[in-house]
Amino acid sequence: MGLEINSKKRVLFVITQSDWGGAQQFLYTLVRRLTPEKYQILVAVGQDGGKMFQEQLRRNGIPVHDLKFLRRETAPVKDVKAVSEIRNLIKSFRPETIFLNSSKAGFIGSLATALLRYHTTRPKVIYRIGGWTFNDPWPAWKRWLWVRLEKLGSSWKDVIVVNNEHDLRQAQKMKIIPRDRLALIHNGLDTYKTSYLPREEARLKLFEKIARHSGKIFQAKNIVGTIANFYPPKGLEYFILTAEKFKDIEDTAFIIIGDGQERQKLELMIAEHGLSHKIFLLGQIPEASKFITAFDVFVLPSVKEGFPWALIEAMAAKTPVIATNVGAVPEIIEDGKNGFMVEPKNPDQIANRIREILGNDRLRQELSIQAHQTVLFKFSEDKMVKEIESLL
Repeated sequence: MGLEINSKKRVLFVITQSDWGGAQQFLYTLVRRLTPEKYQILVAVGQDGGKMFQEQLRRNGIPVHDLKFLRRETAPVKDVKAVSEIRNLIKSFRPETIFLNSSKAGFIGSLATALLRYHTTRPKVIYRIGGWTFNDPWPAWKRWLWVRLEKLGSSWKDVIVVNNEHDLRQAQKMKIIPRDRLALIHNGLDTYKTSYLPREEARLKLFEKIARHSGKIFQAKNIVGTIANFYPPKGLEYFILTAEKFKDIEDTAFIIIGDGQERQKLELMIAEHGLSHKIFLLGQIPEASKFITAFDVFVLPSVKEGFPWALIEAMAAKTPVIATNVGAVPEIIEDGKNGFMVEPKNPDQIANRIREILGNDRLRQELSIQAHQTVLFKFSEDKMVKEIESLL
């Protein structure tokens, strides 16, 4: 039994938040593909979020460790305790590789390994970033701080994985260089295993959800939708400003699936613009991507992204997409062929493209087919997992 355990590669995954976002989607996809015969894994998760991520892991028999002190926001006392907590976890689990996901886990986790005593075997440190945090819409001082932290922390990492060319170029320019190498690995999706609800069933369920909130029977001919956590980088205020341009068009509704820290701000904005009849915040929905088929158009209004999972999920569902020119989007969207690309913070451009898609059935069909083909042939799950496994 001992020989069997020792023959497996021990990998400790660390991630900052427990809500469901791009980093969680990536990690969940990856760990489910790592065979128990080859790997002994443990996923350590911070406390921020609704714990949907841990619940999903445990339902699939994946070992989870809850970290008490790892938080997204800076909190000096908790941050110091988080370093100690992760260092102790490394000592007890004895991983050959520690795989860090997201900025805070990347810095805290790599510092914890750097502080291991000389008689403790240091694991290989892999850090995957789904979009540099210094690109977030933060004050200049905070962006400057994170550039410095990423440069400092890079010397404690063996490999840094980015998921788009823009982030790779930024790392090279800013000299965020690990001990071994920088690697570019795109996100990938298995179009054959990704399941979506039939269009009419998905629409009916969303209409029922709206009706329960409003107390009124609800229907709409056209649905423009998005799926996002309510964080500043997602640019959801521009989605709301786009909806305002359809304020008097009764047959078109706007839906956001998701939740987060900006909910109150977005609700206030909707009320101030008199859009309560036009745009609906439906909260977190388990396996939200299944409902993409309800949308006539999917919009990604982000002001910052890495490689957006929701975008390729919409494309795989053959839903026409409009996305802002951020992160990996230029590597995914060929403007006018498999979707439309617009400038960030530009609701006029988004609205014009929505009208173009809704008004042209032939265009809608062509965009849908090309989008699906793009995911199928360029961004496969098998390719992503194979490239990550080569690093373990």
